[in-house]
Amino acid sequence: MSPALESLIKLQHLETQIAEARAAIVAHPQRLADADTRLAEARATLDAAKKRLADNQESRRALEKDVALYQGRLSKFRDQQAAVKTNREYQALGHEIETAQQDMGTAEERVIERMVEADTVAADVKSAETAFTSQQQQVEAEKRELADDLAGVESALARATQQRADIVKALEPRLLALFEQVARVRKGTAVTSATREGLCAACHVRLRPTVFQHVRTNDEIIQCESCHRILYYVPPPPPIEQAVVRTGPA
Repeated sequence: MSPALESLIKLQHLETQIAEARAAIVAHPQRLADADTRLAEARATLDAAKKRLADNQESRRALEKDVALYQGRLSKFRDQQAAVKTNREYQALGHEIETAQQDMGTAEERVIERMVEADTVAADVKSAETAFTSQQQQVEAEKRELADDLAGVESALARATQQRADIVKALEPRLLALFEQVARVRKGTAVTSATREGLCAACHVRLRPTVFQHVRTNDEIIQCESCHRILYYVPPPPPIEQAVVRTGPA
């Protein structure tokens, strides 16, 4: 392979590595934000469950106060009923007692409903706490992994950038200009391989037989006539020789 073509291939590989590294670095803050969003959602679910439990307890306390109030009324009405002297007053107080008993019974039923509801909500809180703790651990581990990944990507980017600079410095200006021109037009890919079937691996257009023969030598800078990318050829690996296993005397 010609040194110039080999340098262009290496330059393309480095350009790809640099682009991928930069994309990973740009995506890093969003990946952190996504992790924080998942944790915030788990926290919101937990907070909502705790609020439902707090609301339940507050409602239950209010109802228990109502029950105590009705009990006080009943006691008062019964004391008054014992002291009245006319049948009319007795009947009127009896009606008040009956109404207070009904109201107290309704309040007691609602207290029981809140108690039953509290069991379900408490279970939801426990489940949400478990989910939040699990998500928190996952996010912390993910952030540590992201930090390690970022450090590795930044290190790889620095190495690739330096290697690229070394290649660019040694490359002929006309070849560098050609590479950069094609890369601008072809979304960063200026060099690609030709397939064993004689196709450009990037645009999949078949090469003319004479062009393909020249590409296979890897001795020249040849461009695809369709997409203008610089072409090179990777020959197939040599066939693996099968060992002959003898099972008997020669």
